[in-house]
Amino acid sequence: MTNDHVAIDGPVASGKTTVSQLLAAQTGHLYLDTGAMYRSVAFLALTNGVDLDNEHGLLAMLAHHTIAIEPDPSRTAGYRVLLDGRDTEDRLFDPDVASAVSTVAALPGVRAELVQRQRAIAASGPVVMAGRDIGTVVLPDARFKFFLTASVDERARRRQAEFHERGLDVPFTEVRDQIVDRDRLDTTRKTAPLRAAADAITIDSTDLQADDVVAQMRARMEATRA
Repeated sequence: MTNDHVAIDGPVASGKTTVSQLLAAQTGHLYLDTGAMYRSVAFLALTNGVDLDNEHGLLAMLAHHTIAIEPDPSRTAGYRVLLDGRDTEDRLFDPDVASAVSTVAALPGVRAELVQRQRAIAASGPVVMAGRDIGTVVLPDARFKFFLTASVDERARRRQAEFHERGLDVPFTEVRDQIVDRDRLDTTRKTAPLRAAADAITIDSTDLQADDVVAQMRARMEATRA
């Protein structure tokens, strides 16, 4: 793998997607949001009636589906996800998918399958890859590693705003509780728990604009290259 990869990890709604998109656009790297791949699995499971904790069933299901992510500036997320060539539109960001994703993401077999797919994408050239285990598992040799975080209340505000943009009226307390639960599941799962890589640079985005975060990242990257 090229050593120019950028790994950006962090909890839900910490700003990884927006920051990663901006950074990729400025550096010319390919952008990949691995969280979209896990949401795709959750969506497929819900659609096909496969139990979320049925690892064998989920892997058998995945064997018959392709997941592709393509840039699309017209979307709120900045990309579109194609399952078997069909656009999922904004369905992957619905509350039921958000509630299901941590369960499927905790399964070792599912993670192994998606990590293999993620590494295959990275093998084609430099990437900005966002997720929860990029710097620790997927691309441990990435040249640049960042861990992006923000306060729980700020992350809940951001996620509620995303729901509102899509016409979904979800109470703040419900969104906040969902984020707290997601954090608990992500940080305590046995396989590839959410944590900062030992050599990652942590950036708190609570009071920062996305452009400010990207500027900090690029400054760090240039300093490393110097």
